[in-house]
Amino acid sequence: MSNEFRSFEEFWPYYLAQHQRSATRGLHAVGSVLGLVLAAWGVLSGTAWGIPVGLVIGYGLAWVSHFVVERNRPATFRHPWWSFLADWRMVGLLLTRKLRT
Repeated sequence: MSNEFRSFEEFWPYYLAQHQRSATRGLHAVGSVLGLVLAAWGVLSGTAWGIPVGLVIGYGLAWVSHFVVERNRPATFRHPWWSFLADWRMVGLLLTRKLRT
């Protein structure tokens, strides 16, 4: 599969293929939600360290899932914006149990 995509809809199947294992998807979901909560807490409380800690936890858990569980390279390294959008799409589908496996 080519790593050059003309649209997000072309990228989406590639993104899912890079996240085949449930542990990878679960770590992404936990990291994304926890990262968002910490970043939001940082903004709302005026605690400056909440935002970078949220980013580190969010991306850290996701990247660990790729290197340890999935054994591949995170898509965000080549496609950061589409990976960010796809991650939230995947998390939303996981939380609503609409993600097809």
